[in-house]
Amino acid sequence: MNIRDALSLPSGDNATDTLINTIHYNSTTLNYWNFTFYPGNGTISNGSSCWLVFDAYKPLLLPNGTFINATTCYFPYYSVSSRGTLGIVFSSLFAFTIMLTILNLGKHGKLYLPQEKRFHAIGRRWQWYWMFFVAGCGIISCISAIDVDRDYLQGTAIVLENFFFYLMVPGILAVVWEGVRHWGSWQERQIYDREPFSLPQKWDLREQKEFYLPLVFYLFAWLNFFMNIPRTWTSIQSQSDNRMTNTIAKPWAQDVRFKGGAIFACLAWLTILVSLQHSIHFYKPRHRGIFNRTVGFFRSIPIQFYLTIPILGLTVGYAVASAWTWNINIGRLGGDSAWYYGMGYAPAIAILFINSVAGIFYPNEDKALIRQRVQRGHSIDEELGLYGARKPAWWKPVADYGHTTEQRLKALTTEVGGGRATANNISETIELNPMPARPGGFVAEDEGGNVLMAAIKRFRDPFKDEVASPKKAIAGFNNGQEEEQRPLRPEERFEIDEQERRRGLSRNDSRDSTYSIGGTPQVVKSMLDF
Repeated sequence: MNIRDALSLPSGDNATDTLINTIHYNSTTLNYWNFTFYPGNGTISNGSSCWLVFDAYKPLLLPNGTFINATTCYFPYYSVSSRGTLGIVFSSLFAFTIMLTILNLGKHGKLYLPQEKRFHAIGRRWQWYWMFFVAGCGIISCISAIDVDRDYLQGTAIVLENFFFYLMVPGILAVVWEGVRHWGSWQERQIYDREPFSLPQKWDLREQKEFYLPLVFYLFAWLNFFMNIPRTWTSIQSQSDNRMTNTIAKPWAQDVRFKGGAIFACLAWLTILVSLQHSIHFYKPRHRGIFNRTVGFFRSIPIQFYLTIPILGLTVGYAVASAWTWNINIGRLGGDSAWYYGMGYAPAIAILFINSVAGIFYPNEDKALIRQRVQRGHSIDEELGLYGARKPAWWKPVADYGHTTEQRLKALTTEVGGGRATANNISETIELNPMPARPGGFVAEDEGGNVLMAAIKRFRDPFKDEVASPKKAIAGFNNGQEEEQRPLRPEERFEIDEQERRRGLSRNDSRDSTYSIGGTPQVVKSMLDF
């Protein structure tokens, strides 16, 4: 009631008339609908609706409390200033990082080796997922800054700008954390692939720290989110005059929840440093002496971590400082934009670009692991004296791509030297009536029509034993030269029969041999002969 008395409607021509911006309004109607005139900013509002009533803005009031030809107080009245201009630039940079993140996610998230139970593919992708999240928050927050500059009175735009800025803080913490954590996991994977039992296989201090450190970090990050995000954000809009700013907006932006969230962000940042020290201690070469340990520690840190971790400290430091200092807070209307753009948005963009550039230059981990295995194989070959030796075609698995199991088996028999599949020779080896053989086969006939076994093929069959003839006269090989085919003499047949008896082979039953009775028996060496 005191406020309404202080802001009473200006007098008009009579007791029920009021004059506002040269327009006569019915004061009874305005009071009935709880409209209050604010001469400081030239607006009239009842808490639900707010209208401009200065200069060219002259709305008309109907008896039912409706204004016509009216302009809302949240109309973009002003031009874009430094806050909105920087918002356009930074939102474009955030959008550009999304394209780089897509390229790196496709490059590093692709699998070239079977997925291992110990090292999951999602572990290497979390960093890029969080970068999408941070870029999205940055785009929305920076674009909202345009309307913060233009709106006559603050509304949804300043709420969106502050909301997504504070939401970006745990996201950028997670980006750096996942980069550091996965780098340590990559070092462990290389050691495990090179020598699986070089690391302890029990629940030791190393595994305990790797189990609890992620839980501790995400606990602090979640507490930062819980302290900052789930709350009423409309109080930041109350900056129409100094009285509202000092009594509503400023206490809200510096309450205990924002201060607690900033402290939890600092603890999460310190957890990242502990994780980096843990990975270097267990997965990098150790040095003796304090000086050598210090030098070895800093040499083991990847280049991008020299940049991203200190830059992340700037964002965390700004979150702490803005929680205690109103002049540099992002929620303050009309404040110096260099503080929250230089200490808030710029570090986030720098971290995204550094990780993207590092991802472009670093190879896919599966490919790097394959390359290391090839190098270790070459080293072992050199030690055994096998490096550079010619290997058969089946040595490389790439020769099997696109072939069925049957085709690969046939290819293997070809490498052994058996020629085409032995099914083509069934007509020559099966126990049936004499059948004509193809030129160069294993069966021939003499002038009398008797079936004679003659090994007249140019190359030996790898699945048959050689004929044990003293004189090697049965179409054999004489110093690598093929002899002419001729009929067997009686004494040669007798010698062959004697050798068969010694081997325990009977020539009286055709079931004991895969050859015809007049030929030399074949000793089966492989199931492929059938």
